[in-house]
Amino acid sequence: MSMQPLRGLRVLDFSKVLAGPMCTQALGDLGADIVKVEGKDGGDDTRGWPPFREGSGAVFLSANRNKRSLALDLKTPQGREVVHRLAATADVVVESFGPGVTERLGIDFATLKQHNPRLIYCSISGFGRTGPLAHGKGYDMILQAFTGMVSIMGEPDNGPVRAPFSPVDQGTGMHAYSSILAALLNRDRTGEGCRIDVSLFDTGVSFLGYMLQAYWERGTEPARYGCAHESLCPYQAFEASDRPVLIGIASESLWRRFCEVSGLQQLLADPRFRTNADRVRHREETVAAVAFVIRQRSSAEWVDLLTTEGIPCSLINGFADLMAHPHTRHSGLVAAYESETYGPLQAVVPPVRFDGARAMPGRAAPCLGEHTAEILRDAGFTGAEIDRLVDANVVAVREAKPTEVQNTRARAL
Repeated sequence: MSMQPLRGLRVLDFSKVLAGPMCTQALGDLGADIVKVEGKDGGDDTRGWPPFREGSGAVFLSANRNKRSLALDLKTPQGREVVHRLAATADVVVESFGPGVTERLGIDFATLKQHNPRLIYCSISGFGRTGPLAHGKGYDMILQAFTGMVSIMGEPDNGPVRAPFSPVDQGTGMHAYSSILAALLNRDRTGEGCRIDVSLFDTGVSFLGYMLQAYWERGTEPARYGCAHESLCPYQAFEASDRPVLIGIASESLWRRFCEVSGLQQLLADPRFRTNADRVRHREETVAAVAFVIRQRSSAEWVDLLTTEGIPCSLINGFADLMAHPHTRHSGLVAAYESETYGPLQAVVPPVRFDGARAMPGRAAPCLGEHTAEILRDAGFTGAEIDRLVDANVVAVREAKPTEVQNTRARAL
């Protein structure tokens, strides 16, 4: 992508795991210079989460492209001074420390604002900076459980389950990302920075907006419906003769069309199935009638027939199915690229286009401390100053193959 709307923006990223790194990666994908500040010994926790490519965990690789790594001991006075000098010319800080940690380290908003009044400072936490649970640990799974998500997921006759792809973490990261962009626009108008607070708790509750509205109107806890929908019927997975197919009937016109093409015309005259509200009240009978007819054909036959008729349906794909599908390849959403460190890689790139083009990776996820000396030089540190920081064990400089990607070698699959 030739257009990089955030080029020239400098971000100090003290976050780790997923929510914060997803936020800063989104900024980096659009051209911002992301300086990932990590502890010297080990760095981001996800570096150690298997499976691995050349010693880096897959989660780390997925959320840290287009960043430079600075390995720094924040607990030393010299480390604190390094941050202060970097913050003086930064536009944004993103952090996900626990309550009180930034104050103890001397890198809190009030302190850094003294060095840069235009600084936008985004804090990401589990439950927010205040309140009875301010010190609660902010893991995605914990927030799925606490906010009630886990209670509504799973099959009716089995135990609850969690969503395995960390939606609360990722959603929090995207809320932080969009809030930072809004704060940058506001700074252009006012000249002032600001403090942004985003929490996994707030994100988790906001995800449940329409579910909570239904709870308030109904007055009872929601049941678990598996692939089905509390307010729509039929709207779930059905077993075809070979494998499941998911069918979504969300309007009366779709119901009429489905009955006509599936041989269920007799249901159209039955008052139990006349409207969606009727079908929801008679869910068991509706599902039984549809399930019987779906079993008579293969999943491919149903998908072909229903798609032709404009009725929403899909096979339940695995990842291999998804990656092999012509539409996935056409979308350009998966990029292939190479770096000397990792060799050939693939990545899901941003799900937007600018003038028809997608943002391609410019740099693979960094090795720990790969860019320490470079970042310090950019901030005005002399070679002698950098040597003293290394000798004092304040920073770590790692010799590694470069993770930069040649743009000509980053391409959509």
